[in-house]
Amino acid sequence: MKAIDRSRLQSLMQREQKKFVDEHPKSKALFDRARKSLLAGVPMNWMVKWAGAFPPFVREAQGAEFFDVDGLRYVDFCLGDTGAMTGHSPSATVKAAEEQIRRGITLMLPGEDAIIVAEELQKRFDLPYWQFALTATDANRFSIRLARQITGRSKILVFNWCYHGTVDETFITIGANGEAGPRPGNIGPPVNPAVTTKVVEFNDVDALEAALVSGDVACVLAEPAMTNVGIVHPEPGYHKALREITREHETLLIIDETHTICAGPGGYTRAENLDPDVIVFGKAIGAGIPGAAYGFSQEVADRIVAKQELENCDVGGIGGTLAGNALSLAAMHATLTKVLTKEAFDRMVPMAERWTAGVAKAIADAELPWHVTRLGCRAEYIFGPEPRNGQQAHEAMDFELERFMHLYAMNRGILLTPFHNMALMSPQTEADHVDRHTKVFREALKELTT
Repeated sequence: MKAIDRSRLQSLMQREQKKFVDEHPKSKALFDRARKSLLAGVPMNWMVKWAGAFPPFVREAQGAEFFDVDGLRYVDFCLGDTGAMTGHSPSATVKAAEEQIRRGITLMLPGEDAIIVAEELQKRFDLPYWQFALTATDANRFSIRLARQITGRSKILVFNWCYHGTVDETFITIGANGEAGPRPGNIGPPVNPAVTTKVVEFNDVDALEAALVSGDVACVLAEPAMTNVGIVHPEPGYHKALREITREHETLLIIDETHTICAGPGGYTRAENLDPDVIVFGKAIGAGIPGAAYGFSQEVADRIVAKQELENCDVGGIGGTLAGNALSLAAMHATLTKVLTKEAFDRMVPMAERWTAGVAKAIADAELPWHVTRLGCRAEYIFGPEPRNGQQAHEAMDFELERFMHLYAMNRGILLTPFHNMALMSPQTEADHVDRHTKVFREALKELTT
């Protein structure tokens, strides 16, 4: 296997940075202007992580493509890090949103769309009762609070190097000494997350059992396959063991399908017949219009209702005045029934298979020790062997190399998710889009290994 020449990598990166700046004068002008009113020149701090000297500013997006303000066209495999997995501005969702805006945006009162969406989610995920939020972060946070309330337990459990949005309790990792503590980059944690959270490696059944045996864990919060540190698949039998052990220790199981909805219309849960107590589903549910949902089994729903107090139900730390608003629900209704359909996944998954095959062939031809894997219509390459847990996936990361691969692709009209090497397919993604990425990826590897 070949190794990457770091001096060559740095030289190539300098060339690509110059190319990016030279070809994006209008984005640079907007960035210079933005630095006078936006912190670090961006609306959200993580936007500084784009590989260029500044992010390209977008003019318009449609389907699987977008144009920046300099008139450059991109194939979008980032798709809002799943928020636009539907493709940008699908016509059915746009029409429903336009009509709802004229009728009212937010009311603090229910409409029929809420029932229709809940009924659709019942069919997809086989959980009977649902509630709504604006983000999957909120849905995860609310689910954790409810789990603590009905179990009377204080702690939760997550998996090493997981990500579940900006939920304080989940920013925890296992240090080199084996002790749990704040994850690097955890900004201003209110307490050391080890106070609230236990953390074990994904796929480690013995560690899971040991963490739950004390009986103080209210819930396990898990992606059914890890996606936010690279794709880490569950090993055979792991989900069966996870469900049996959580039940044995009367710990609730919350499955976060926000990214793993890529596995199919009912996410990984239905694709693999999982049996969670709670499901969280956000981002793509409204085709980019903020919205999320969280659903409960009959037993959990009954326990929640039994704990409710009418007088104080508005101050429980759950919900918000914009949660379940009419616009979000109209978008969810249209997206679930007309956009994220089985027919859409039947187009998206083969595109991901094609993307994976092209990348795998290029890696093999370049004789690099990298790996590419797929989950439904999502695919990703890492700079190492296939991982079995979050730590192994994290150790395969290479920030310098990652930035080069992203910038090289962006300079040639390909956008990947900036936080790792993930590509997502939309219903509008075409074979030509995929093959264009394969060509650019192969060219990058050739330059790195020549």
